Amino acid sequence: MTDFSLIETLRFEPETGFVRLRLHLARLTRSARRLGFAGADATEAQLREAVRGAAGPLRVRLTLDRHGAIAVTTAPFAPLPDDAVWRVRIAATTIDSSNRLLRFKTTRRGIFEAARSEFSSAEADEVILLNEKGEVCEGTITSVFLDDGSGILKTPPIACGLLAGVLRAELICQRRARVSRLSPADLECGDLYLGNSLRGLIRAKLGV
Repeated sequence: MTDFSLIETLRFEPETGFVRLRLHLARLTRSARRLGFAGADATEAQLREAVRGAAGPLRVRLTLDRHGAIAVTTAPFAPLPDDAVWRVRIAATTIDSSNRLLRFKTTRRGIFEAARSEFSSAEADEVILLNEKGEVCEGTITSVFLDDGSGILKTPPIACGLLAGVLRAELICQRRARVSRLSPADLECGDLYLGNSLRGLIRAKLGV
């Protein structure tokens, strides 16, 4: 399989630099090594060059193909309000937990695009996918977190068939989250959050 690239989407703040840069680069390097992609060691320099002179927050998207070609694009970034609550729906489209490519962030996003297309933007801000066993996996662009009142967020394990999200990794390392298999019913028994490295944690409400 050579028809895809690896992706990292980062947030850049002029005052503090890239958010979670070390974790993003570590994931990219690990993925490139496992998939046989060249050029990961050159990505940090390309990222820093792309934001040189930036005056405001940016969304920065980097792609790396199998041959080591790197592309970086930037766009202005506006954070969500602190009181934002996303409307969330569960997709009929399911993830095959045996598909190991889903554990890498790549441009092969057909399954996520299919899930997102099930609902209009008026119906849902994000869509959650389940695997073939009915277990909660992830959103189309986010990791899933549940606050069940224990003080530690629960997030599905990689074995369910999902991406090792950068924000997810940080929260687990900080012992603010731990892995736990979740069912759709579980999501109704606590406070639901979605999140990624670009936007952080976002409160969410599951729709019907």
